[in-house]
Amino acid sequence: MKVTWILPDGGEISADVADGVNMMAAAVEHNIPGITGECGGNLSCATCHVYVADDWTGKTGSPDDFEDAMLDVAEAERKDCSRLSCQIVANAALDGLVLVVPAA
Repeated sequence: MKVTWILPDGGEISADVADGVNMMAAAVEHNIPGITGECGGNLSCATCHVYVADDWTGKTGSPDDFEDAMLDVAEAERKDCSRLSCQIVANAALDGLVLVVPAA
């Protein structure tokens, strides 16, 4: 599937992501600035916080209770469209997904 990250400066990086790969791992693989995934996707650091673009907010699922709590400690402002990218997994239904990297 194709995913696009919109950077805080307005730049964009697009990449193909294999089915089953989480968006944090994909971001790290493609050197997306602002996504570090310090915990390796174990849902314990919030360093993969992203905003899901408006057209995609209902399609990526909703945070469970633990992700919801982790979003409260993210560095950047939490919004209704906030997700931890380690919890969004590539699949055909998300082809074209757009994620916004928050400004630090």
